[in-house]
This record gives sequence, structure tokens and C-alpha cells, in this order.
Amino acid sequence: MRPIRAAGLGTATLVTLLAFTPVAAGATDAGSAQTKDKNRTLTFLAEVQQLTRFPVTPGSVSQGDRVVVRSDLFDEAHNKVGETHGTCTTTRGSADEAEQCLVTYVLPDGQITTQGVYFDYIDQGPFDSAITGGTGKYEKARGSVHSETIATDPKVVRRFTIHLA
Repeated sequence: MRPIRAAGLGTATLVTLLAFTPVAAGATDAGSAQTKDKNRTLTFLAEVQQLTRFPVTPGSVSQGDRVVVRSDLFDEAHNKVGETHGTCTTTRGSADEAEQCLVTYVLPDGQITTQGVYFDYIDQGPFDSAITGGTGKYEKARGSVHSETIATDPKVVRRFTIHLA
């Protein structure tokens, strides 16, 4: 776990930075027919469509603040291939804020659910979350999702790499 730095970012900014922000990249599938959807890697970029913050104490970051977000997922040709739907709850407020996030990736062949706690968003650093399950083609999914910032100007762009195990 990385050390947590003082952050002046609110929950809405956090979710925009770490979760589902403007994009234009790809969905790649490194799996083979022999592995039957195990040990595959999917990569997407996301663009926020809706983001709403519900603060416990307006004007400050407090434990219990909540964010609800929906975004579009794009492949490498910038074709929309799915959506994300997520919620984040502030578990540690003030300058060293931490967020517990639950996110569902809705894809043509099913859904993938994830969960994780995010730190180091002041520097827009990478973060990882666990795949907790799925439906359809992703039933009983396990693995992790890695997120990284690939651009910050003019907009923050994040890549999500889904590692199915």
C-alpha cells in the first residue's frame, strides 16, 4: 500500500480522476480459445457520462460522502463497447481521504463486478481493485483491474486493464 498524501480533492474529483474519465482507447483480448475466458486481458478507456456527489457535510470531505457515477467504455477504435456503473463511499475523510468503490462493467457478453479502496489520487497514481464476480460469459470471474492515468491535459484519461484469472 502506498503512503497517503494530503489531498485537497473532493470526492467528485476523486472519482473523475480514478474511475471513469474521458477517453479514446481500446479493448484488447489476449486470451485463447483453449483457456475458455481464463487468463484473458481486456483493456478499455472510459468517459464519464454522469457523476453526482452526495456530501455528508457540504463543503468538506467527510466519512460517509458518496459518489454515484456512470461512464461509457470504448475500444481502441473509440467504439462504445459497454458502460460502468459505480458508487464510492469515503471511508477516511479530510486531507488523507480514502474511498471504497464498487464498480460494475457492463459488456456485451455479461457483467464484471469489482471492489477496492483507492489511495494516491492526489498524484493520479495507479490503483488496483479485485474482481468479485460476474454474469454471462464472466460468470464466476476472478482476477483484478488495474487503472492508470495516461493523460491529464486537456482532460484526465484513464486506462482500465481487466486481468481475468
